[in-house]
Amino acid sequence: MSTALIVIDVQSLLFDQQPYPHEAAEVIGRINGLIDRARSAKVPVLFVQHESPGTPIEYGSPGWALAAGLDARPDDAVVRKTTPDSFLRTDLAERLAALGAEHLVLCGYASEVCVDTTTRRAAGLGYQVTLAADAHTTHDKVHASAASIRAHHNATLSAIRSFGVAIRALPVAEIEFAT
Repeated sequence: MSTALIVIDVQSLLFDQQPYPHEAAEVIGRINGLIDRARSAKVPVLFVQHESPGTPIEYGSPGWALAAGLDARPDDAVVRKTTPDSFLRTDLAERLAALGAEHLVLCGYASEVCVDTTTRRAAGLGYQVTLAADAHTTHDKVHASAASIRAHHNATLSAIRSFGVAIRALPVAEIEFAT
């Protein structure tokens, strides 16, 4: 089964200024570990970047750039999006089809919005999904801590069976890329 690694919204505006997301540096480190292992196994890495015209995360702005410390390369694929769904009005599905991807490893920001929405949409489209359980994050909210939000989404998403494909939430250390 062909796999692709998708890194969602790990951008400067969200990671490089206070308040930082929960475990920001650790999450970037775990994502970099996934990126390194994916590249070693010849698994494609795609970066999804959110944008909103006229805001600090406008396309091409400093806030839109990938976060400092993220192991991105100039030849890496970039998918631009304007909604929480990495597939909606983007070329992500076409890129994945061209790669023959059937399994997606997802990580990034924000657990309860873009990561959740993209996970559900991917499963709805028939992709097997592995959610990197300790490599997605968010900011604390009034109603819940970022740590509890991540834990909630790991448990909730991996319990969904109605899509007909598996959604697994695994720690980065347990995610393997076949060569």
